[in-house]
Amino acid sequence: MGYSKIRVQPLLDGEAVHIVLDSPKGNVLDAAMMSEIGQELESYKARRELKLIAFSGAGGHFSFGASVAEHVREQAPAMIASFHGMFLRLVDLAIPTVAAVHGRCLGGGMEFAMFCNLVFAHPKAVFAQPEIQLGVLPPVASVILPFKVGQSAADDINLTGRNVTCEEAHTLGLVDRICEDPVAELESWASRELAPKSASSLRLALRASRHRLHEALRVDLPVMERLYVDQLMATHDANEGIASFLEKRKPAWTHS
Repeated sequence: MGYSKIRVQPLLDGEAVHIVLDSPKGNVLDAAMMSEIGQELESYKARRELKLIAFSGAGGHFSFGASVAEHVREQAPAMIASFHGMFLRLVDLAIPTVAAVHGRCLGGGMEFAMFCNLVFAHPKAVFAQPEIQLGVLPPVASVILPFKVGQSAADDINLTGRNVTCEEAHTLGLVDRICEDPVAELESWASRELAPKSASSLRLALRASRHRLHEALRVDLPVMERLYVDQLMATHDANEGIASFLEKRKPAWTHS
């Protein structure tokens, strides 16, 4: 299948796939890229042999996140639905996932990486959920982060939007391994740890291990979607934050 925003490479002699977000510099998760990822994931339903889906970003960064231009009020419902749809597809597939992260891993890019079972990251990788700085919020991180790092650390990351270094991310449990070549480390790990195992057993083990998180995503993502679309995007400040970013100016908050 021909794509313009992602590349798909086989691993483990075809028993694993590596999806590369291929729209540098920022590998922005816009509607076109999310559609391609969704199509690719949909094709995995019939592939019983798959033991791993790996993700990385082309160029110097993993991803700057979802397209800010597509966060405007008119496009937000479709953008949020498409973004959440990728996670729900991954939940339904229940295939192990790993992210190889270098450079900046921000917003929706960080949400994408943190969903994965393991994150291998370069020492200079930087993570952040900067949505609050634009007057909006990260729906997926709001569900996943408390599971990954606990409520207090999740509140800190989501409410401040600050940068998290790779070392701090490792301490918090967001990063599993710090390595100079995350992709090579991922491939080595997959060959050693997943290749000898049954794909069907791996999927069932993943469903068991992530039962509570997967149920939370199924139940809570629609709640987050309505909060974002119906309440957040009805406020002045959410729309002002997006507009000021696109217009490269300081936001004028009215706190309403």
